[in-house]
Amino acid sequence: MIEDYIIVKHSPRLQGTVELVGAKNAVLVIIASLLLTDGKSFLSNVPISDDVWQMIALLRDLGAEVTFDIERHTLEVDTRFVAKYSVRAEIMKKMRASVLVMGPLLARFGRADIAMPGGCVIGARPIDYHLAGFQKMGAEIATEGEYLSAHANALHATKIILEYPSVGATENLLMAATLTSGTTRIVNVALEPEVLDLITILQKMGAHIVIEPPATLLVEGVAQLYPVEHAVMYDRLEAGSLLLAVAITGGEINLPHAPAYAMEMFLIKLVEMGHKVNIGANDIGVSLRATQSPRAVSFKTAPYPGFPTDLQAPMLAAQCIAEGTSVIYETVYENRLVHISELQRMGAQIKVEYNKATVMGVETLYGSSVIATDIRASCALVLAGLAAKGTTRMSGVHHLARGYEQLPKKLQQLGARIYYKKGIFAADFKSKEQFSRDSRKSA
Repeated sequence: MIEDYIIVKHSPRLQGTVELVGAKNAVLVIIASLLLTDGKSFLSNVPISDDVWQMIALLRDLGAEVTFDIERHTLEVDTRFVAKYSVRAEIMKKMRASVLVMGPLLARFGRADIAMPGGCVIGARPIDYHLAGFQKMGAEIATEGEYLSAHANALHATKIILEYPSVGATENLLMAATLTSGTTRIVNVALEPEVLDLITILQKMGAHIVIEPPATLLVEGVAQLYPVEHAVMYDRLEAGSLLLAVAITGGEINLPHAPAYAMEMFLIKLVEMGHKVNIGANDIGVSLRATQSPRAVSFKTAPYPGFPTDLQAPMLAAQCIAEGTSVIYETVYENRLVHISELQRMGAQIKVEYNKATVMGVETLYGSSVIATDIRASCALVLAGLAAKGTTRMSGVHHLARGYEQLPKKLQQLGARIYYKKGIFAADFKSKEQFSRDSRKSA
């Protein structure tokens, strides 16, 4: 069987306007949060990605009725028939975000039986912070190999101090706390824009949540949460990836829905490179006119509002052909520099020391056969291929399909010479019905 792959050829300056979709890092936990309700909820601006299909499969396995209108990007979820608290291992292992059903299941049933989650190989990403928090709330955790079971006759409100502002732990503990009697205080939480979007939908459900500066959530448990309608926030990471694709080719782009309010550090670095960035009214919308002589910039990834780790790989690709030397520190995930070896095969001059990458800009990258190892690495290699002389062949396409809705097609619309074979990115050659069936099979 021939593995799916993408072909990227040296492309002209990309130009145009692109409509964004909902944020992958928000929609998955939002879908999981619907397990806290008993009824029919309606989500809009839902991206079509493999991870969304996986989360749909998970909820269906628990008994929820889910309808995904891929033409309108809407999701209808009826949780009245959810009667299970056990998730099959084959579903858990397909994505990291599957662990986010643990909090809702504990809150709803007092029990959650899961396997260790899967996803990208970008670091250990232990769920210790999740488990320690649940134990502080009174849950008993039992592990056997790769399986774990959490049980609590009744979770109790308490004070939880997170050792690290983990996004997943913040979300999981927050969801569990919404239906826990009393007041739960979670200290040193993550306050990424996607977490704030989760807080917004939980408040729509009837949850009582207060954010106390600098990073504490005060959650007063309620007896019941109710079905909601909610539009998922636009994806700042898709926006950043598209801005970098245009920057690396020296073009122009307009993203009318880009959440500039959530992208400040990233946009600052683009300006430091010499690119002209304009921000729309109320910090919504971003347009970029790329410089033809980009300057190298250094940065360090950090929890929000720092530079996002999910844009480190694409930004590093842009530094490969910038003038000067950039120093990049990855402080969030220990294995998130593995894409560098693939960029080196394309002629990039990069020195790696543990979590530090020193990038010495070169005039030209060269097409090569490369392998994507995670979602953001796949984007970085595509971007490098746009600027490289010759042809780049990238395998590991499934990673791109997990995190982006038809990114190659959007790049084509901007003028990119990018081609794909089979898989989700061939959707425009299929009927919508066939696309839906194929996506369900992949789930």
